[in-house]
Amino acid sequence: DFGIKFNTLRNLAQRGCQVIVVPATTSSKAILDFAPHGILVSNGPGDPSAVTYGIEALKGLIKNMSGRSEKERFAIMGICLGHQLLGLALGGKTFKLKFGHRGGNHPVKDLTTGKIEITSQNHGFAVDATSLPASEVEMTHVNLNDQTCEGLRHKKLPIFAVQYHPEAAPGPHDAAYLFDRFIKTMSEHAQTN
Repeated sequence: DFGIKFNTLRNLAQRGCQVIVVPATTSSKAILDFAPHGILVSNGPGDPSAVTYGIEALKGLIKNMSGRSEKERFAIMGICLGHQLLGLALGGKTFKLKFGHRGGNHPVKDLTTGKIEITSQNHGFAVDATSLPASEVEMTHVNLNDQTCEGLRHKKLPIFAVQYHPEAAPGPHDAAYLFDRFIKTMSEHAQTN
């Protein structure tokens, strides 16, 4: 919880998730003790590079997942600040936007489907797509106004993130499918007991 919106929790609960919210400073070990099928890294305010405890926890989770078989892995989804923190944990860099992205009606292209989404945004920093390790991470969404990175995914691990807000309420619902993608990713990778 880096500043999670209630509607994010509502979206997960409506899709049948048992949701456990942990403080932003929770270690990767403490998170792994819950044996999660999925981890959502929430939105929140500020400069992502200052959230060193979150970056370190994510690095620990990613390292742990790398050592597991495909069926024993957990999904990770990031939203807004969570997207930026994952970008940093995966070896990328972030930068401050000259003009932040605020409000609704931001056009974003999903590069995996070609679909254009109208999104709600509220951030002043962005992931530098050129800094991501190309052999492991790819940009999945692009802002059509300024070409900044609006989404990323790991090529081998079940990790993806978006810069904008799929939980926007009130706001466009174009991106609500991302919660369904997260649920599907969890069921494909998480071992069920």
